[in-house]
Amino acid sequence: MPGGYGGLSSGGHRRRRGRLRRGVRRRGLARGDAIRAQVLRDFRGAGEPLDLDRNMSTPADLLGGILKNLRLTEGIEESRLRSAWLEVAGEFVARQTEPVSLYQGVLTLRVLQPSMRFHLEQTRTQLLRRLKERLGSRKVRDVRLVVG
Repeated sequence: MPGGYGGLSSGGHRRRRGRLRRGVRRRGLARGDAIRAQVLRDFRGAGEPLDLDRNMSTPADLLGGILKNLRLTEGIEESRLRSAWLEVAGEFVARQTEPVSLYQGVLTLRVLQPSMRFHLEQTRTQLLRRLKERLGSRKVRDVRLVVG
């Protein structure tokens, strides 16, 4: 084959070797290190990887978003709601009722007896006002009573 060694034509292997040698001289690296760096660049398709320490987040940074996406913060709100209901309604009424849900500002209460439901209907505005003071006016907008 004209101009080549062992089946390689046109001396392309010599040109590639020459590029590696120039890189070695320019960077001041040993030949093996230069080859390793070239292979890694070719494999990755880019230069050195990003500094991973700069892009790290602590679990505390991510936990709030994870809980919100999984809707697990509602459980925390539920315990806060139950304690607020116990304070607002009093012990006797709280034993006769149970907060079932808080959805879009409407608090649903399960009441054991119809007579207790009637009593709560009469005092609904006062209960709602005290709940708004305790939990905030955006959390609770209305109270719905269900016998059951």
